[in-house]
Amino acid sequence: MKRPGLKKASKRVSCSKRYKIQKKVREHNKKLRKDAKKKGVGKKVKKDIGVPNKAPFKEDILREAEQRRSKLEEEKEKKKLAKQQERAQKRKKENAAGRDADPKAKKARKELPSQEALVKQMVKQSDPRNSKKHLCSELNKVIDASDIIVEILDARDPLGCRCPQLEEAVLKGEGNKKLLFLLNKIDLVPKDNVEKWLKCLQLEFPAVAFKASTQLQDKTVQEKKARFATLNGVVDQTKGVACYGSSSLLQLLGDYANATGREGSLKVGLVGFPNVGKSSLINSLKGMRACNAGVQRGITKCFQDVHISKNVKMIDSPGILAAQSNPKAAMALRSLQVEDKQETVLEAVRTLLKQCNKQQVMLQYNVPDFRNSLEFLSFFAKKRGFLQKGGVPNTELAASTFLNDWTGAKLSYHCKSPEKPSLPPYLSEDIVREMQKGWDLDKLRKGNEETLRSVKFPNQASSIVLLSKGPTAGVLSDVVEDKPAPEPTEEDMEGSCENQEAGGVKEMSEEVTAETDEPQIKTPVTNKQATVRLQVPVPVNIDISSVHTDDTYDFNTDFK
Repeated sequence: MKRPGLKKASKRVSCSKRYKIQKKVREHNKKLRKDAKKKGVGKKVKKDIGVPNKAPFKEDILREAEQRRSKLEEEKEKKKLAKQQERAQKRKKENAAGRDADPKAKKARKELPSQEALVKQMVKQSDPRNSKKHLCSELNKVIDASDIIVEILDARDPLGCRCPQLEEAVLKGEGNKKLLFLLNKIDLVPKDNVEKWLKCLQLEFPAVAFKASTQLQDKTVQEKKARFATLNGVVDQTKGVACYGSSSLLQLLGDYANATGREGSLKVGLVGFPNVGKSSLINSLKGMRACNAGVQRGITKCFQDVHISKNVKMIDSPGILAAQSNPKAAMALRSLQVEDKQETVLEAVRTLLKQCNKQQVMLQYNVPDFRNSLEFLSFFAKKRGFLQKGGVPNTELAASTFLNDWTGAKLSYHCKSPEKPSLPPYLSEDIVREMQKGWDLDKLRKGNEETLRSVKFPNQASSIVLLSKGPTAGVLSDVVEDKPAPEPTEEDMEGSCENQEAGGVKEMSEEVTAETDEPQIKTPVTNKQATVRLQVPVPVNIDISSVHTDDTYDFNTDFK
């Protein structure tokens, strides 16, 4: 009975009712045991004692038993195959009957995509923000409206994140704009490599070391967490939440605004290729999720103004579109070909694996030795548990995860800095000197040193070495692009993931010599100078009668 004021009724019962239930259960179990005893279900099967050792002709008996068992298994297998063949023939007849009925309707029904896929495709095609013309115009708007252009570079490949067309457009533009480098994701690169790249970049423009926060929530969620943090007295300093280099960057921009005596707020435009951390930088400086950011590339479609402080306003921009004339490795990391379905994820993964050391990839992902990219993805899918029905590894999901590790802020890899850096053709010493005017470079150097002391860097041995392909060409206007680079041949695509040294791969010819004095056949190979010599097979006469089998039982043996 449900009492007033309680959400649920009580489960307590009287003792007489509980005892009655227990009695009924005992009687029911007793009846089940009795029926099982009558049917002989519960009886244990007697163990076969086998043939005693002292029994005569034991080997014959065992051999006959094994032959009977093998015959039974063969008959069982034949029946199974016959049933499978019957089912296959029945299925063929049904399919043939269905095709004869209305083959066009059945084919159209198979090729008809789902309604959700059609809606998504229509929305994507109808959205003008996905067009190349819109993205280029938005990027040009940011460049025109900004006083300072901050080109954000991924610290794992700073040279590959530079866009010569963008830098040249900023230098030749009106308004005497300043260009600034920001080296993001420094926590994924060894410390020595970061220091070398900072020295190399500072020869051209001022460079700021930065590590953006990747786990910022909305304002309401942050306020709720801040109340609990103040009560507990705990400050969250985990790797994803912590941000380093923000004070140095804001001080640098504030000092420049005060030195120039500019009225109003200083407009700072953030530019760079997709997934270098433009929106994450604004969120880190703002202290909340002001811009939409994530692992997926190309989330930002239009520019967005965000007020950071009283005298600094930052403008977020969509990613720079990579030109089709770039190498395949640069397109896999910088372009949106995978998102636009112009290239499959498997091709992008195969291109990336060719630029890395095979042993380092094996150690990083803890997979065994692999021959090609498909085998690596199979091992990787089994390691992460990406399995389909029947235990088949899901290589598509594994390839997407692998690509997200490389483009997102997760995997540690680095590119070596040039030993003797030189200025690009659109730069001169006078332009560099003019661009470095108005900045407090001493404060910037001290701020970078403090940032490097605060960040926890990965070990050199745990970071993968990537071969950089140089600066990536970008598209700033909707014009006809250059033709893409020529596709590599099948022999090049099926190579291993080891580093390819400059100068190409040397062709080696193998020659197999015969051990006997038999004549040899020379087989010409196309496009190669070497010839392969194969040994002529020697006929071997095997007579079954000559083979002596001594596995039968000798009945002439006397037993005593």
